[in-house]
Amino acid sequence: MLDPSRVDRHTHATGEPAPSALAPARPAILSVAAEVPSSRVTTAQLAERLGVSEDWIVSRTGIRARPVAADDERLSEFAARAGSAALHRAGVDPADVDLVLVATLTQDELMPNAAPIVAHAVGADRAGAIDLGAACTGFLSGLSLGAAQIETGRADRILLIGADFTTRIVDWEDKRTAPLFGDGVGAVVLGPATGELGSIGPIVLGADGSGAAAIHIAHTDRKLRMDGPEVYRNAVARMGEATLAALAGAGLTLEDIDLFVYHQANGRILRALAEKLQLPSDRVVDVIENLGNSSAATLPLGLAAAEDEGRLKAGARVLLSAFGAGFTWGAGVIEWGGSGDA
Repeated sequence: MLDPSRVDRHTHATGEPAPSALAPARPAILSVAAEVPSSRVTTAQLAERLGVSEDWIVSRTGIRARPVAADDERLSEFAARAGSAALHRAGVDPADVDLVLVATLTQDELMPNAAPIVAHAVGADRAGAIDLGAACTGFLSGLSLGAAQIETGRADRILLIGADFTTRIVDWEDKRTAPLFGDGVGAVVLGPATGELGSIGPIVLGADGSGAAAIHIAHTDRKLRMDGPEVYRNAVARMGEATLAALAGAGLTLEDIDLFVYHQANGRILRALAEKLQLPSDRVVDVIENLGNSSAATLPLGLAAAEDEGRLKAGARVLLSAFGAGFTWGAGVIEWGGSGDA
């Protein structure tokens, strides 16, 4: 039986649709927050271990240090802290959250998934809870799904988290992949736009399973293996194509975008994308130097860093794009409404 309180939001006593049900809600990101481990491994330390120079690693990755979670630190606890902070900034009571989405490939246990644990930890006890598996594209996929839930009236408030402790799946003896990754969590609250500013526009998603072997983790050793050149080529091409497709869907051009937040895969990919699309460096968020690649967490971490730096202002148009294993990729356009107490 339907909960009458839910039905009343969309239906008059006569049974006719309420006016608000005739037009889709305008979904928006209401806040952003981030959590990263305090422990760090510098590139100099890693270079000594791998028998290469620090400059060799930095020139190929753009990374000088990365957060690394301690063995006794749990991903779900970091996700809950980031989620609680995002809810506080948005002024949303956890009891009012309808859905918790956690994009991750490194939940603490194989089962249960992270989302129900996080939902309970933040006090969202009436919310549904789902993990999303789309590798580095997971947060963007969650943004698309969450926005659709709000547009159709199936949810009002959604907590979306990108969380990965990728160093737990890295082969620390592999000099090609070990320097790339770090650990982190970013969270946003989604809901109907509360004012004139803030909205989630078109989001395009794509996939090509023929590239699956290029980034994979087998059950046998549970360590990440990657064909770097193949990933690099596809990441630049796919994020470039998705950027233009999302802009076309929004009726915008590259010049209309105030900030480009790309998946922080490595510095070379960011530079290649900026060059390919002829983007000014001051409009491309690049925070990989001290964070590394934290898979599904990089987009919200990029948003949080840009807001902290004063680069992400209310009304700003932002292009988000990611590429990950599968292959999966996508891009979307948002207008920033601003975090409540940021």
